[in-house]
Amino acid sequence: MKKSALLLELESRLQTEILFLDGAMGTMIQRYNLTEQDYRGDRYPNSKIDLKGNAETLNFTRPEIIKEIHTQYLEAGADIIETNTFNANRISQKDFELEDESFAFNQQAAKIAIEAANAFMAKNPNRKCYVAGSIGPTNRTASLSPDVNRPGYRAVTFDDLVAAYKEQVEGLIAGGCELFLPETAFDTLNMKACLFAIRQVEIERGVKYPVMISVTITDASGRTLSGQTVEAFWNSVRHFEP
Repeated sequence: MKKSALLLELESRLQTEILFLDGAMGTMIQRYNLTEQDYRGDRYPNSKIDLKGNAETLNFTRPEIIKEIHTQYLEAGADIIETNTFNANRISQKDFELEDESFAFNQQAAKIAIEAANAFMAKNPNRKCYVAGSIGPTNRTASLSPDVNRPGYRAVTFDDLVAAYKEQVEGLIAGGCELFLPETAFDTLNMKACLFAIRQVEIERGVKYPVMISVTITDASGRTLSGQTVEAFWNSVRHFEP
């Protein structure tokens, strides 16, 4: 499989440089003290569910705020900014009855971030910055049962996750994003589903994209929510060559 030009470029830069990621999107959004109307805008006026807190809607209702946050991180020194798409998957958005917006959320968020990066680089020609598509873990776990009385029950299947992640990746690509960050993994099986989805897209397109991975350690035990150490997690995903 042919490596993308961006992957080759990043591999080259990372031989001699440290590239800095941006920081959290959610806490930055909270500083704006937005209202329910900010999240609804003209696009979701009739939602039966409160949308406040669903940051992905802001890609359409308040895109200038998302772009401003991206720009602040770039000005602070970030080399890589992440799209506002942590929960822009069909599984998470079902809580807001906006699952059919998943593709559009990703496409729009990628466009906003790329626009912010391009504008910043035009003013700072000595800086080369990148946009990473943020892919969160969803709000379901494939390894654990949410019901203590039914340990064998699962609220989501591996195939459900693969389908949701693939839709998200394709939306990010449609918006111009070619670098991906499956992030904040608390369940390695979820992450493996995400990587499987990315590989499906790569095979279909005949190109290998640059992919970064982040994992969450839940407490002082040094393990993920599903019980793995960092070393075990790495051995579970290293085959993907992130």
